[in-house]
Amino acid sequence: MKTNAIITIGRQYGSGGREIGEKLAKRLEIPFYDKELLERAANDSGICKELFENHDEKPTNSFLYSLVMDTYSFGYSSAAFTDMPINHKVFLAQFEAVKKLAAEGPCVMVGRCADYALSELSNCFSVFIHSDMESRIRRIAQKYGMKDNKARDAIQKTDKSRSSYYNYYTNKRWGDASSYHLSIDSGKLGIDQTVECIIQTLKVFETPV
Repeated sequence: MKTNAIITIGRQYGSGGREIGEKLAKRLEIPFYDKELLERAANDSGICKELFENHDEKPTNSFLYSLVMDTYSFGYSSAAFTDMPINHKVFLAQFEAVKKLAAEGPCVMVGRCADYALSELSNCFSVFIHSDMESRIRRIAQKYGMKDNKARDAIQKTDKSRSSYYNYYTNKRWGDASSYHLSIDSGKLGIDQTVECIIQTLKVFETPV
């Protein structure tokens, strides 16, 4: 299947969102960006990659958020950018990287508020991957060799961080079905069937009304 869509994937930790995104991109023969997005942002901004990784999808406080959004909304000079706290720089550089990658053509992007950054694009197709807790615990415990209680703790902390980050930087709610074109349970369908479901829904999304 050929597509002109920019597919963004939000995901609960342990739902298999990255693997789904990779398989989806392979099926559609388009680029895939997850951590690669951070590399692009780092290269374009000149900020070291480690700083992006340290701030990756982590929440900030509401005062800092308001300053960042004011800056993004009304434009900023190079001098103002130089004087910004690193949190500002990382957010803005990542936001710009998402837009630049989307401008290069169809692709799959995971996380980083990409659906919000690209919300004005008519060809942006947003997906949220979720799953029941037990399925996610099994996946994380097996993948990282964790005990179930440690896996559960990691899931809860990561989901809380992603949710706070997304809710601060967008006008939507992380995981709320109304925030996405498609919300899908990978625990029930499995990885491969989730990929197939996304592809079939994408066909409808791209069909002219």
